[in-house]
Amino acid sequence: MGPPRDRSNGRPDETLTVALVIPLRGPAGIFGPSCELSARLAQEEINATGGVLDREVRLIVVDGGAPPARVASEVEALVSLGAVDAVVGWHISAVRQALAPRIAGRVPYVYTAQYEGGERTPGVFLAGETDAAQLLPAMRLLAEATGVRRWCTVGNDYVWPRVTARAARRYARACGGRVRDEVFVPLGTEDFGAVLRRVESCEADAVLMLLVGDDAVRFSRAFAAYGLHQRCLRLSTHMDENMLLATGAEATEGLWAASGFFETLATAESLDFGRRYADRFGVEAPVVGSLGESCFEGLRLLAALAEQARSLDVRAMRRAGDTVTYEGPRGALRLDGNHLDQRLYLARADGFGFDVLAQL
Repeated sequence: MGPPRDRSNGRPDETLTVALVIPLRGPAGIFGPSCELSARLAQEEINATGGVLDREVRLIVVDGGAPPARVASEVEALVSLGAVDAVVGWHISAVRQALAPRIAGRVPYVYTAQYEGGERTPGVFLAGETDAAQLLPAMRLLAEATGVRRWCTVGNDYVWPRVTARAARRYARACGGRVRDEVFVPLGTEDFGAVLRRVESCEADAVLMLLVGDDAVRFSRAFAAYGLHQRCLRLSTHMDENMLLATGAEATEGLWAASGFFETLATAESLDFGRRYADRFGVEAPVVGSLGESCFEGLRLLAALAEQARSLDVRAMRRAGDTVTYEGPRGALRLDGNHLDQRLYLARADGFGFDVLAQL
């Protein structure tokens, strides 16, 4: 075995190797392919303009859909062996919480998922949306536009839905309503009968849906089959076009989503990104919604941090963080602390796409 990789700017190795941690199995596997293709597009575009610190970017895909401890062990081994220079990707918060303490400060770690907020581990940079910026204004707009007041939270049973549910209680009160019930189910749940009866019995007129990937798809199908879509809205901060297609148009009535990106977002930056993605991968490629596109942002943010710091050293990146800006599919972006500041939108499902109705 050779010596550990020299991560200094002048090392002879001409590549910058990134562990791309994305879901290839489990409920989130439904949008894993769009995560990988979006990251591949960012990799190719960055390399076409000289790479990062004059080094060509290379990706090693790691299955972030495996159990959190296993993902953390695999990535930590790659870091310890000097096989990777940085970590980027979409994975659930349980994986991030297992991984961050094991690689923090050793290599830069760009986490791209929408999440519950509050991550302050040194060396972790966050490209995704947070509850405080996204969920409260979305709930307020829905309350004002539709009059919903009685919420029921339905989520998977792990850190993101649990923490977000606590925040949602405060947000509902701030919007003149309240959360009447909360139901949490394991990842991979297939039978939502008991959950739907809870939603019905609490007389909710809106459901905050904090379910991952295929779980959200199955819940929405069951929700519509039960007839709840006729009197109860759904709001998700984790819903992309791949999940919408899998759900089916007949089960998306009354479904709303909040996000920093939609495929149908009619800005010059997003339209140009969509054109480049289709040109590179073809019109039959997986639809790239907010979850997949976040991995494009993750690579771009890593590149911007490294170029501003003139180094891959985590301490240098942290010092440079507040001066980092770049333009991407989500528009002009900048780091605020360790979080990416971005525009956010509220959209309503319309068949197999989203109608973006408001900026939050």
